Amino acid sequence: MSTPPPLNRRHFLTATGAAVMAGPLGSASVQAAPSPGLIPQENALPGSLNWQLTRVRVDGKNFRSPWIEGYCSRQSVLAGQTLDIMVSAKPARKFQLEIFRLGYYGGRGARKVHELGPLQASTQATPQPGAKNLHECRWQPTVTLTIPTDWRSGVYIGRMTTVPESADEAYWQSYVTFIVRDERPADILFQCSDNTWQAYNRWPSDFSLYTHPQGGQGPWADVSFDRPYGRESQYNGVVNDPLTVGSGEFLPFEFPLAYWLEQHGYDVTYCSNSDMVTPDRGLRCKAFLSVGHDEYWDLRQYRSVEAMRDAGVSLLFLSGNSVCWVTPMRPSSDGVPHRIISRDGPYGAEQDYARNREANHGPFPARGPDEGLLMGARNVRPVNGGGDWICEKPDHWIFEGTGMKKGEAIPGLIGWEYHGQPATEIPGLEVVGGGTAWVGGTTPQQWTATIYPGPRGNFVFNASTIFWAQGLSTPPGHVLPWSHWSRPHGPDERVQRMTRNLLTRALTPR
Repeated sequence: MSTPPPLNRRHFLTATGAAVMAGPLGSASVQAAPSPGLIPQENALPGSLNWQLTRVRVDGKNFRSPWIEGYCSRQSVLAGQTLDIMVSAKPARKFQLEIFRLGYYGGRGARKVHELGPLQASTQATPQPGAKNLHECRWQPTVTLTIPTDWRSGVYIGRMTTVPESADEAYWQSYVTFIVRDERPADILFQCSDNTWQAYNRWPSDFSLYTHPQGGQGPWADVSFDRPYGRESQYNGVVNDPLTVGSGEFLPFEFPLAYWLEQHGYDVTYCSNSDMVTPDRGLRCKAFLSVGHDEYWDLRQYRSVEAMRDAGVSLLFLSGNSVCWVTPMRPSSDGVPHRIISRDGPYGAEQDYARNREANHGPFPARGPDEGLLMGARNVRPVNGGGDWICEKPDHWIFEGTGMKKGEAIPGLIGWEYHGQPATEIPGLEVVGGGTAWVGGTTPQQWTATIYPGPRGNFVFNASTIFWAQGLSTPPGHVLPWSHWSRPHGPDERVQRMTRNLLTRALTPR
């Protein structure tokens, strides 16, 4: 796409024209996914050789990049809706804004869909802490986009690059991120874990749900989506990835799954946590994916996904530490829905671990239901560590074609958080994986992967690890995480085949 002329603050994008039809993918791994469809068409378009951050810098507190940073006015948008992008630069600078959709694109990982600029970024104020240490920016929009009708659902990043004012000045870059959603029936609904990205976000200088002086596990702090994403908060303990500056936690923990799904032509659509406060979106899909680190759920999300399961949607928790904290989403100070989140209490009903959280970190204003009755396994304490993913039931259809034997391990795939204590009260629940995670490298804790039948021929699978997606692909620029002295190895044909088996079963008409 050609670069448009310089813009004033408000800019409307137009459609780009006809898409290119993809040919058959010809891979046994895609037998459950229709080859002629929107995702193959999208990925047949040329990818970009230059979408990553090349020059990225954080300040002395190690989180924000004040040289160029920004955030978006919504977590997700539909085609035709507008999106404000708020940008600050210190010192004030002109900058280029390139917008990319993340996907496979022949292995390049992203496609440029538009470029704007040069635009002017002023230095916008760092907010003073509000009640419960809330940092809510009131920045003025730098540019406003109207989402074109041909932008497919997906995760989009805007790369901001400062324009040097002299030959002696270097440029700096960071991202903004947003989700384009749609309302069409689709095979797979990929829920991004953006509540958790924001819960851990320590922008501007160590302010998150974990950094309040009263304690890191209580209800003391609030966080806002009206602020930039800083560097990944656990850069010393999980992943030190420069691409996280401005992009939340999608690239290290969720993108390997999206990249793999789009590589193999699966019919996938994307949403944010905030899009799941009603079940409507999920009821138009056959399978729902919880991905990566999906810790913070509004109670309305829980009830939505519960309703989807009961209606026949298969649930795949390709995640760890999921559905852990009751996380009400409330409007921003100017009334935009779902822009402030808090930690209001544990899920777990009357399970001992929930009672212990209340005793140790409460009092809390809420207690959620037993997440094990939804996921099949629960959030144990301690919930973090590292270990191998071990096959428990090799004759189960999940393992068909993997060649795995009982006790066979996939090295390092468990981490940095997981699930345990299977909900054996669920009829038909089976333990398909289990073993030991090592907390701090030496203290044993037990994890469990489970599956159980739904009421309409569907099923619920719990992979029991944040790192599941690491076994599927290595997109360009990807940095493998590590934690508790343990690390996954990257793509593994057994993880790929298990995921393929799960999706085949979930997408096969019943």
